[in-house]
Amino acid sequence: MAAPRESVDGSVRRRRVDGSGRQKETVSNSSDISGEHGGKKDQDPNTEPRPEALQTGTFWLTRIVLLRSVSFIYLVAFTVAYNQNKQLIGENGLMPCKSYLNSVKRYVGGKIGTAALTYTPSILWFMDWSSMDSNLDAMALLGMAVSAFVLVTGMANMVIMVMLWVLYHSLVNVGQLWYSFGWESQLLETGFLAIFLCPVWTLSQVPRGCPPSLICIWTFRWLVVRIMLGAGLIKIRGDKCWRELTCMDYHYETQPVPNPMSYYMHHSPWWIHRFETLSNHFIELIAPFFTFLGRRMCVVSGAIQILFQVVLIISGNLSFLNWLTIVPSLACFDDASLSFLFGSGGGAKKAVLEIQREEAAGRSQKPTRGMMIRRVVNVSLGVLIGFLSVPVVMNLVSSKQVMNTSFDPLRIVNTYGAFGSITKERTEVIFQGTLSPDPKDPNAIWEEYQFLCKPGDIYRRPCLISPYHYRLDWLMWFAAFQTYEQSEWVIHIAGRLLANDSAILSLMDHNPFHNRQTPRWVRGEHFRYKFTEPGSSSAAQGKWWLRKRIGPYFPAVDLEALRGYFQSRNWPHPHIPTNRK
Repeated sequence: MAAPRESVDGSVRRRRVDGSGRQKETVSNSSDISGEHGGKKDQDPNTEPRPEALQTGTFWLTRIVLLRSVSFIYLVAFTVAYNQNKQLIGENGLMPCKSYLNSVKRYVGGKIGTAALTYTPSILWFMDWSSMDSNLDAMALLGMAVSAFVLVTGMANMVIMVMLWVLYHSLVNVGQLWYSFGWESQLLETGFLAIFLCPVWTLSQVPRGCPPSLICIWTFRWLVVRIMLGAGLIKIRGDKCWRELTCMDYHYETQPVPNPMSYYMHHSPWWIHRFETLSNHFIELIAPFFTFLGRRMCVVSGAIQILFQVVLIISGNLSFLNWLTIVPSLACFDDASLSFLFGSGGGAKKAVLEIQREEAAGRSQKPTRGMMIRRVVNVSLGVLIGFLSVPVVMNLVSSKQVMNTSFDPLRIVNTYGAFGSITKERTEVIFQGTLSPDPKDPNAIWEEYQFLCKPGDIYRRPCLISPYHYRLDWLMWFAAFQTYEQSEWVIHIAGRLLANDSAILSLMDHNPFHNRQTPRWVRGEHFRYKFTEPGSSSAAQGKWWLRKRIGPYFPAVDLEALRGYFQSRNWPHPHIPTNRK
């Protein structure tokens, strides 16, 4: 290679000899020569620059993920409320909330005041009761719209999150039996904590004046720790099958609303069921403590809990419970852990990188008066959660532990648990109707009603609905191992079916008397259900279930026979259909 010659413009010309002996001249800037002789080498123009990594220990992106996750659960919950509230707690529902509020009003002295609000916190007290169905629909629709906004945009403020919390609180507190599940309180507690993730007014994914509080992040972590410990301890203290490692032999078949995977998981080998039970004990009783062992172990704990909840989602229809339990587990991950969820060109990620650069350069924003007030609020939140956690912790360590209980009227800090006991046999209540004038006639043809999801028709494949929730189907599971005297609402349903009530029938999948004469009699039959064996002749016939009649659950009833029963309970007597007059 010949020596380089520098041209007038400062560029350097080099002569090179290629393989054929011909000379080629290349031009380069003289400033590049130093790089070749020991200076800094230029980056290959064909190589894309490596994106800058986020630092650990900040939670800007974590906040966005948490808010979107909470809003998703709110959206599902309000959708369920909109589709089912009128039939369950509406003006003509099975348990009208108006009647419930009136009974509370009488109990506290006949006026709407502090006592009434303390006993049943709900904005329904201040609404016009002349059209309760409209009130319930308006609350549900508003909740759906607001939660959808947060889900889509990833932006929220305290006003929005308080609105969602108050709206759902108002529904839960008048929902009576239909809202008596532990996940309702869990959503309210999660939603309450989400309020403090946000600025008061600002709508921004990355509000610079309101950095995510580590105290608030730890309240979420404390929530998932309590959820898992509560579930694990109630199992160890409850059914002995958890200690004998045999509970999973029954769970998939006897859980409230199985899904298609439940069938196959039930038929897993016995050693898999033992492994599942041992894994359950490890995840619920040991893994939660990883949360307190530094960042890496906290991430491990969060990953374990999320994977566990995903397995539970796959294995059954437990409403939005498992989806909701994933939410506080997300607080175990900081921005560096969750950055893969955000595109490199996304505005949120760029904003967080800029904030981290400024902090690294010592140019972070000086605390404003508002930021100082927020710090006081965050500390107050930590003190409040700590104070309200005292009875919860005492319950956890108690040999008489109770689960799914609130110790304060606003359900801010609660105790949780699930499946402390496992039913070994599955029983179902099947509603049947007949057109026969004599229910004792051996030739009477009894036809079955089918619910939306719970087992009934033995040929029907188990449904897949999670995170959606059919409240009536779930309560029918409880009714099946109680008596109709303990679940009087079952007789209320029977009366509505005799009247061909469209509201109740909307909660069912199949009405055998659709477009026909309404039934003269309705009865409840009690059956024992078992999954068919894969490869058996029953399975080959398309049967998912085998069933055997136990006996009557409640006797055959007609509208006239129910008149006194309904009057004694202040239930409106169903109208006799015109085709029966």
